[in-house]
Amino acid sequence: MNDPLQWLRSLAFNTQMYLVMLPIGLAFAPWALVSRRGALAACHSYCRWVRWTARWMIGLRTEIRGTPPQTEVIVAAKHQSFLDIILIFSALPAGRFIMKKELVWAPLLGQYALRIGCIPVDRGKRGAAVRKMVADVQAGRSLPGQLIIFPQGTRVAPGVKAPYKIGTAALYADSGQACVPVATNVGVFWGRRGVLRRPGLAVVDFLPPIPAGLPADAFMQRLETAIETRSDALMAEATPTLPR
Repeated sequence: MNDPLQWLRSLAFNTQMYLVMLPIGLAFAPWALVSRRGALAACHSYCRWVRWTARWMIGLRTEIRGTPPQTEVIVAAKHQSFLDIILIFSALPAGRFIMKKELVWAPLLGQYALRIGCIPVDRGKRGAAVRKMVADVQAGRSLPGQLIIFPQGTRVAPGVKAPYKIGTAALYADSGQACVPVATNVGVFWGRRGVLRRPGLAVVDFLPPIPAGLPADAFMQRLETAIETRSDALMAEATPTLPR
């Protein structure tokens, strides 16, 4: 899409989206310092703001499908852009992410991530990262909520294939919890890089849970099939609506 006006709208939207982190973060800081509930409330408020401004500033509507879990489970999601983080977190009562360690040092964002219970991981050290991730999750089990992990380990653009990493299976086996797969098409509208945000309907879809107790190979195959099949369908659904 070659639309200078949409590019300018996108630039304005992106700018305000990052700037508003500061007033929201500061407004909720006193509550967040004394209670995890305050930190979760701040993050949920920010997600609502991004979804609301995306609708009227750039024409990007958002939709949550399926049944977001309310109890303690692992949530394993397709990751295409910052928007799927916003949508998934907004749908969960107490989500916390497996996140890359570098984000801890981001002003406000890093402090709030730790306050809601996110688990920093060094992605450059594969075996050690998996062991540390499992240990950190064990240490944080007193925090209730939904543990969100991106099985491919990074953002993957629509149409690009990337392997599913074994760390998700390690968490699944260690936790003894069910795993809820999540599919998405957000990358069709909101890319990994660049300014442009396209109008349309961005969707995340919470799929039926995978019960606890499956062998690692069977779990990973079932997880990948569920996420990739449904994400492909959502992207096919979205593509015809894009302006040419």
